[in-house]
Amino acid sequence: MALHSEPFDPVRVRAEFPILATERNGRPLVYLDNGATTQKPRVVIDTLRKFYESQNANIHRGVYHLSQLATELYDQSRHTIQQFINAAEPAEIIFTRGTTEGINLVASSWGRSHLKPGDEIIVSVMEHHANIVPWQIIAEQTGAVLRVIPINDAGELLMNEYQKLLSPKTRMVAITHVSNSLGTINDVEKITRLAHAAGAKVLIDGAQWIAHHPTDVQKIGCDFYVFSGHKIFGPTGTGVLYGRREILDAMPPYQAGGDMIENVSFAGTTYAALPAKFEAGTPNIAGAIGLGAAINFVRNLNFSYVTHEQELLEYATQQLQKIPGLKIVGTAKQKGGVISFVIDGISSLDIGLKLDAENIAVRTGHHCCQPVMERMHISGTARASLAPYNTKEEIDALASALQKITLSRRVEKRTAASVEYPSASAVSPQLAADQLADEFTFLEEKTDKNQYLLDLGARLPSNFDNLKKITERIPGCMSEVYLVGRSSPADSERYEFIADANADIVRGLIALLQKIYSGQRSADILSFDIESFFHRIGLDQFITSQRRNGLAGMIQRIRSQAERLR
Repeated sequence: MALHSEPFDPVRVRAEFPILATERNGRPLVYLDNGATTQKPRVVIDTLRKFYESQNANIHRGVYHLSQLATELYDQSRHTIQQFINAAEPAEIIFTRGTTEGINLVASSWGRSHLKPGDEIIVSVMEHHANIVPWQIIAEQTGAVLRVIPINDAGELLMNEYQKLLSPKTRMVAITHVSNSLGTINDVEKITRLAHAAGAKVLIDGAQWIAHHPTDVQKIGCDFYVFSGHKIFGPTGTGVLYGRREILDAMPPYQAGGDMIENVSFAGTTYAALPAKFEAGTPNIAGAIGLGAAINFVRNLNFSYVTHEQELLEYATQQLQKIPGLKIVGTAKQKGGVISFVIDGISSLDIGLKLDAENIAVRTGHHCCQPVMERMHISGTARASLAPYNTKEEIDALASALQKITLSRRVEKRTAASVEYPSASAVSPQLAADQLADEFTFLEEKTDKNQYLLDLGARLPSNFDNLKKITERIPGCMSEVYLVGRSSPADSERYEFIADANADIVRGLIALLQKIYSGQRSADILSFDIESFFHRIGLDQFITSQRRNGLAGMIQRIRSQAERLR
């Protein structure tokens, strides 16, 4: 596909995305979390609305006009996608709920029918969990073995090590086209060529590539290619699995039900031809049609924005490198529009919260890539990921906000505190919770509740370095959290604890838990319904699910230690 020759105008494209004109507290939205999901152009929104207003019906079954119309639109979308990625025929395009389901479909259907004990599957350190866990599961079920391609400090695959891993035992190589956590662009054509020479099949995770560069699956030569609709300006809950016909034809169905059958009887069932064999039940019809509209939107732009995105990446890299204490994680020579970074002394969670106060949206944490974080010896990063509608002015806003964050952090630098276990804040956990709930009732906005936690955390004594030396990190937390408990010297039936974290917002959660639990009787701690308290203060409304996982890890540690005192 030839790239557009006219200069790309991001301002003109931005006008097609209604959400980009919104503001919060007088601040314009700076949306830099496109690696997680892209925003939707008006044409996609209008397509979904039109379908539900005037075209809605089930497909492939009805003889009436609406059903025939919906079927035609659905099938047109498949044809559009086939042309967009240059598949050989529309039947090689399987609609899924996204990249994750596409990988699971292949791992389950192809894996169960082709893998046996001793066979090997190759993935890389930089894979998203969705391209690791399904292969771990199928390896456990079949007796196959998972092999891992290492990366260097820049976040590039060690291709020599990859070639060493390839052997007659290799059955599948599953690799990302672009790393969602590092931005590394992998040479998938070479990876595929080497795998095929060893007799292996190849699956490419194209989630982070598909919206940013032309895709030609026949040129790549891969056996499977998967991507998500919401990463290419389409609806959530949509995606595509491309597979070569001869491989898909030989694979058993992934799910069973309506539309994937040819004939059903109690004597036996035969299955429909591709692609229906892998699309059991009523699909996301509107979503698939909306995805077709999104693909056409990109086709009309003709990837005229490739140069713009590359220039924006280079500019952002230059601007962020000027910030004291900031280190970019992922510096591959071939890189997509992803900038992951850490700042000395500041947790990625805190960076994300403080940027959110400026209405700047970035992603924080491990990005579903914990092996990458372990390889880079960090717990997580903040990540800015780019799209065609981003501008240099937005990069300037990000850099300016990060400068302010680093300056304020230097002023707030903490000194170590003497170790002092907090006594009970009330006569029971329930009364302590009631008092906290009363304070939360006056906080209506999410930002106010976050600030309340930040204020609590600011008053928490600093014991991070001391605790890190004497206890294990609490699992499940995206930041580093350390906690030590004991029975009270004054009353052996009472439990008290100290804890600290490298994220200000988590320090606030620790202070919250201390007010409820520390100094209380073990029996009262174990009987207290903490989930009801969280529901009462609306915790789910202002704290992320991943932070809740870390909170659950802290509570489990507290309860297990209190249990041992009984």
